Amino acid sequence: MVRKNRLPIFPDDYIEDKAEEYDSSKWMERNQKRSTLISVEYLFDERLNDIEDIGTEMGESSLILDLGCGTGYSSEVLIQNGFRVVGVDILNDMLSKAREKKKISKELKKLELILADINNLPIRNNSVDYIISISSYNFIIHGLENYGEKVKLLNNTGKNLNNFLKNKGRVVIEFYPKDDNELKIFNKSFINNGFEGFVVKNKPKQKSGQTFLLLKKRM
Repeated sequence: MVRKNRLPIFPDDYIEDKAEEYDSSKWMERNQKRSTLISVEYLFDERLNDIEDIGTEMGESSLILDLGCGTGYSSEVLIQNGFRVVGVDILNDMLSKAREKKKISKELKKLELILADINNLPIRNNSVDYIISISSYNFIIHGLENYGEKVKLLNNTGKNLNNFLKNKGRVVIEFYPKDDNELKIFNKSFINNGFEGFVVKNKPKQKSGQTFLLLKKRM
């Protein structure tokens, strides 16, 4: 099971029996749901507003992609906050837990779930209002050691997410970069591909740990 004192190992900590352990962990549920609530607040952070954006708020018609939705903790919070949710994950063992919850929960009946890689999503361009990712965005570069390969993959991902979003669509990425250099390449993958925004760290002087990217699609 993923412990409080170490970062998870991908995909080992999320497959087979580990997926069951993850889904039954009360600590993990609290942590993921708390991070999702913070991220929802950041979606509407005033610092992202242009003058015409003042008063922007969520509504039941807002469609949000939950990238790396796992067993559905984050998707559940998003639905409770009025979003229409499409949950995406690359690991079937995790997504199967979300499917089980959907079968027995009236609240989750309208949750759409997609088993797919983030760069091969069956999503129409300009169709999504918001995108959120909780504790999983690091895993995009899993297995890549070469700096150039990491930059290329992250740039492709940034372009794809920009294409999915409607005009001025917003993104919040909650993740755990290992250091400032890794944070920089993740941030630049958005800024260089049609986004503007800023970084919020859980602890401002930290070199790693919980980090939020608050982003908006540029005109």
